[in-house]
Amino acid sequence: MTQLAEKKIRIGKATIGLIGLDQAMNQAREQNLDEDAALDFIYKAVSRENYIPSTAVGAYKNALRSEYQRLISGSDQKTGELIIKILGPGCVSCNKLNTMIFDIMQRLSIAADIEQIHDLDEIWRHGVISTPALIINGQIKCSGRMPPPAEVEKWLVEAADRD
Repeated sequence: MTQLAEKKIRIGKATIGLIGLDQAMNQAREQNLDEDAALDFIYKAVSRENYIPSTAVGAYKNALRSEYQRLISGSDQKTGELIIKILGPGCVSCNKLNTMIFDIMQRLSIAADIEQIHDLDEIWRHGVISTPALIINGQIKCSGRMPPPAEVEKWLVEAADRD
C-alpha cells in the first residue's frame, strides 16, 4: 500500500494538512470531470483519509474548490496572500532564518502564511537541493545560504507591496 502525501491548504482561518489531496486532485483532472463532479470526487477521496468535522464540510468544500481551480488554471498563488516557505531539515540555520523572518514581519507589520517544510521529498519537489531555502509567493529567493536581514526585508516588502 502506497503512502499518500500530505498537502497543506487554508480552510477558513486555519492551515490544515490533508492526506491524499494532491493525488485526488490529479485524478480528478485526468478524468476531465466538470468542476462539481471533480469537487465531489476530491471531497470523497480526502474524507476517506482525513477527519472532516460535520460542521466544517462547507468550508472544506470551498477550500477544495479553490485548490482545484488553482490546479486547473496553473496558478500556484492565492491572490492577496503572502505565502512564505522555509525549507530545511530543522537545523540551526533554518531556525535562525525562521526567527529572522518573524522579527522582520513583526517590525514591519506584515502578515503572512508561513510554512516550514522539513521533509526532503517535499523540499526536492520545490526544486531545492540545498538548504536552508526561502520561498516567497512561489519564488525561490535563496537556497543553500543564510541571507542577510536587509535582503530578506527587501524581499518581504516587495512581496507585500504586490498584494
